[in-house]
Amino acid sequence: MAQTILVIDDEKAIRKALNEILTFEGFKVDEAADGAEGVKKIEDNTYDCIICDIKMPKMDGIEVLQKAQELKPDIPFIVISGHGTIETAVDAVKKGAYDYISKPPDLNRLLITVRNAMDKKLLVAETKQLRKRISKASEMIGDSAPMVKIKETIEKVAPTEARVLITGDNGAGKELVARRIHELSNRSNAPLIEVNCAAIPSELIESELFGHEKGSFTSAIKQRIGKFEQASGGTLFMDEIGDMSLDAQAKVLRALQEGKITRVGGEKEIKVDVRVIAATNKNLMEEVEAKKFRLDLYHRLGVILIHVPSLDERRDDIPSLIAHFLKDISEEYKQTPKEIEKDAVKSLQDYNWTGNIRELRNVIERLIILSDKKITKKDIENYILVK
Repeated sequence: MAQTILVIDDEKAIRKALNEILTFEGFKVDEAADGAEGVKKIEDNTYDCIICDIKMPKMDGIEVLQKAQELKPDIPFIVISGHGTIETAVDAVKKGAYDYISKPPDLNRLLITVRNAMDKKLLVAETKQLRKRISKASEMIGDSAPMVKIKETIEKVAPTEARVLITGDNGAGKELVARRIHELSNRSNAPLIEVNCAAIPSELIESELFGHEKGSFTSAIKQRIGKFEQASGGTLFMDEIGDMSLDAQAKVLRALQEGKITRVGGEKEIKVDVRVIAATNKNLMEEVEAKKFRLDLYHRLGVILIHVPSLDERRDDIPSLIAHFLKDISEEYKQTPKEIEKDAVKSLQDYNWTGNIRELRNVIERLIILSDKKITKKDIENYILVK
């Protein structure tokens, strides 16, 4: 669909010329003969870009710009004028204009400016959507006593540089805690790099974490930057750290102690500034006693300990989680959220959630797909295996 541009100018000849040029370039053009008419059109319609004259009767371009900022702040606003000065241009840009072009406008510059303005609008929209997704990915649902305690701890810990060790069963939401800590930290504008230590073969874990030099082993056909370097300035989330080999543990301990790493096959020490958040579903003290985990690394990682309870330990949060998943999954499927009967909610609260929150989300998705307009207790009995 063609992008729409609003041209606001009291000179009919200018409006006509801009309309013809922009239409020829594939844009849809709307016109307003003065500032007041332009503001009304901005209020009533959606535009991808606005081109506005400065000197106009009833309302000048700067006033229109300020109204547009109030009504539709995301629309790029380009100011044009035959009476302009550097001061006028600077004032317009300070007040939120994307750019300033003198009359008569250079057509090539005008078209480049319009396209750049629209690209910026698209980029801003994508950034907002991405931030929304990131925020949703770290959203922690629930007001039960254990969740309130975790949220309070996160708020205290996040602004510090303290390392955090998160424990809890699979699917309980350990990664949500890690993301939330990063989101509220002073490193939130830097990357959060995640690595699942259990998913990487023991012979490759060092390369994954610290990187390697070309030729350091048979398949090392080029240099690789490891997770520690990627996360420098930000946060490294090491999930399932209890599954890491003792050799790799020793190197992680050195990296934490000295703030330096050495790539596999390399000799150069590389400084890294990383905040490490680790997580495990294992009892690390039992692993220490079994000589499978280093005690000194445990103490390095566990400056702050956060235990995420299983879903069965926080059943009061299940109704809130159900409502959240109903809305979230329905948005993904682009459909209206289904209602759920109270008896159905009660059945889900009484269910034995061995898979924790991850299992609950899967169940809600299944119910959304298979049930009719309203999710009933009968749907729970039909579509969830009784244990």
